[in-house]
Amino acid sequence: MSSPLCLALDVHTLAEAQTLATACAPHIGMLKVGLELFVSEGPKAVAELKALGLPIFLDLKLFDIPATVHRAAKSAAESGASMITVHASGGREMMEAAIEGAGPDVTIVAVTVLTSMNDGDMHRVGIDRPVIQQVRKLGDLAKGTNVKGLVCAPVELQQMRGLFGPGITYITPGIRGDEPVSNDDQKRTMKVDEAIKAGADWLVIGRPIRDAKDPAATAAAMNAVAADALAKYRAPKA
Repeated sequence: MSSPLCLALDVHTLAEAQTLATACAPHIGMLKVGLELFVSEGPKAVAELKALGLPIFLDLKLFDIPATVHRAAKSAAESGASMITVHASGGREMMEAAIEGAGPDVTIVAVTVLTSMNDGDMHRVGIDRPVIQQVRKLGDLAKGTNVKGLVCAPVELQQMRGLFGPGITYITPGIRGDEPVSNDDQKRTMKVDEAIKAGADWLVIGRPIRDAKDPAATAAAMNAVAADALAKYRAPKA
């Protein structure tokens, strides 16, 4: 993997996404198309961005009855995405339906608990257990399927890796740089080197790069930090 950075293209138009992605492409390993861009531009966003030569992470967080998710995952896979998200809380049958619908060449990734939520938020939606316990519960549910990846906050990575080992790809949003993020709604965050140390495979980064004065320079700097952290924490022992 050339870079563990996944650039979240949280913009409204394909033109904006192409400009941002093209500028940052030398410093990242994957592009994320989320709800804003996909709702605005549709599957063509995936197809046209894929022309840049990077895999596309289609973050739709599918959550519906199994039959609907099966068909939606099939359509999403036909767009050219390499990875597609579903909510683990949709249940085992729904996740398996997504896997079957997407086919063998697309990785289905299970989202545990959104990084915008904390223990108080969990209580308010009727889940009377701490975030980490819910993340573990949903991760365990996903592990019982053929899901190959989990999305969790970086602060949960060490516990999750201890539970599930290296057979799962860990994707972590809520990654922050040194500069503060305006209107930040993420509550469980980490910096690049901390997330690498904790065991992240992919670091999903949106606003810290998108809103920077120089997105390409910021992506390059964050990728350099990631490379140093990988060399320090993941290098094979002699």
